[in-house]
Amino acid sequence: MDSFDIQQIKFCKFHGAGNDFVMINAMRNPISLSDNDVFHICNRRTGIGADGLIMITPSESYDFKMRYFNCDGRESTFCGNGGRCAACFAYIEGITSESMTFEAMDGVHKATVSQLSDCLFTVSLSMRDIEQFQFDGERLLINTGSPHFVTKVHNLKDFDVVGQGRKIRCDKEISEDGVNVDFMEAHGNDYYIRTYERGVEDETLACGTGVTASALAASLWFGGQDIDIHTSIATLNVKFQHNGNGFSNIVLTGPATYVCNGTYFLVRNAD
Repeated sequence: MDSFDIQQIKFCKFHGAGNDFVMINAMRNPISLSDNDVFHICNRRTGIGADGLIMITPSESYDFKMRYFNCDGRESTFCGNGGRCAACFAYIEGITSESMTFEAMDGVHKATVSQLSDCLFTVSLSMRDIEQFQFDGERLLINTGSPHFVTKVHNLKDFDVVGQGRKIRCDKEISEDGVNVDFMEAHGNDYYIRTYERGVEDETLACGTGVTASALAASLWFGGQDIDIHTSIATLNVKFQHNGNGFSNIVLTGPATYVCNGTYFLVRNAD
């Protein structure tokens, strides 16, 4: 008869504009998860269900360290909406005050949390400065914490985001490691995007680094340094300074929602 090891893991779940995450507080008690463990936790049929998992761990120099894992189980680069939700989680857990500084794989970030109710928040998050990017008038290739390819399309509502996004994401001539793909449509001064996200390998309702990349693309195409980006269910704002060939003082602001909390029973074969 098979024997099993069962570990109880406390979690909270948040979403930022529909981009959802399982949050784990590992500040006091280290938690080790394999790629397979993360995959099962994020599975929408047999697990909690999420676009990714975020673990808050101690930092030697800052309030905490954010570790981000895609739902495929692999630890990944920075996630903007995940960073905003991580800030809410750290605040709720009593790790920080409303203002905080934390480290992630792409560097150091500052965040400010404004609590609107027991479950609703607005979060502003500093993003990395951008010193290099590729722009040819038709598309922007840029790393805003994660690599993004931004292009303009018509009739975004009916656009084949998954099919076209997968082609670009896997195009080795664009990136050996793959990119996230953002499709933008402009209506006057209103900018709408849909995103195909690597690691999820599907369209997500929002992507914070994608919103940031799309705002910078909109600036290059249409001008402006204070830009609202409309995702599937929410609007996020990106403020920044465009200095010559780069972008600095980038701040991503938008909603974050505390969905639920509970205990996940992680079952492993003990043999």
